[in-house]
Amino acid sequence: MANVVPDSFKTDLLEGTFNFASSGGSTFKLALYTNISGLTTATTAYTTSNEVSSSGTSYTAGGNTLTNNGVAVASNIGYVDFADLTFSSVTLSAVGALIYKGSSNEAVLVLDFGGTKTATNGDFVVQFPTANSSSAIIRLGDA
Repeated sequence: MANVVPDSFKTDLLEGTFNFASSGGSTFKLALYTNISGLTTATTAYTTSNEVSSSGTSYTAGGNTLTNNGVAVASNIGYVDFADLTFSSVTLSAVGALIYKGSSNEAVLVLDFGGTKTATNGDFVVQFPTANSSSAIIRLGDA
């Protein structure tokens, strides 16, 4: 599986549901999952199904708030990206994540880590790609 952009995000984006401005924009969160097979293009919202267990770790259900790097355009590509996110002092394993709008739980993007990633009594870091027109996590351009 690869990263998935839910169809609901595509329509909600065009209807003005999301604001990716770094100042005054929407708040976005990232939740971790042990299985992402149920997170598909049909996903519409954050779910607790298969979310990493908060029992015995420092991970809180719903995940953590992302720092939005804002919107930019280069080479005719509009893009937005987030700062890397660290879950500190945790013991957990995850295969992927869901980025969603914090105030309404609307799905934005399903991340596939390409396998199980683990932290044992340490930091679990979700590292985002470089914020530019060819690498940013969300990019819009000419077809």
